[in-house]
Amino acid sequence: MEVKQESAARSQTDGIDYTQIVQSSEFKQLLQAKKKFIIPMTILFFTFYFILPILTSYSNVLNTPAIGEITWAWVFGFAQFVMTWALCILYSKKAQSFDKLSTDILQKLNKGRG
Repeated sequence: MEVKQESAARSQTDGIDYTQIVQSSEFKQLLQAKKKFIIPMTILFFTFYFILPILTSYSNVLNTPAIGEITWAWVFGFAQFVMTWALCILYSKKAQSFDKLSTDILQKLNKGRG
């Protein structure tokens, strides 16, 4: 009950109709674009992350030498760090397009109010 009162009080003080924003097609496009990027990247990350413990626990595939005495398990483990950094960089670049969509929504809102 307290959340509803706080929400109603906020909309009265700043004059922004958040319900209208959430129902707008621009906001729905923003959410769709984020889902289209985040869900596949999350699946990729978790799949890549869980393959290492699964393969080391239930097979000997990663125990074979890759380079000298270094096994594929070490290479795969290092690749997880590289993959994490790559996903962070990729998301940072993609977030710029999300920021642009958010800015467009705010500009449209301000035009409607002004």
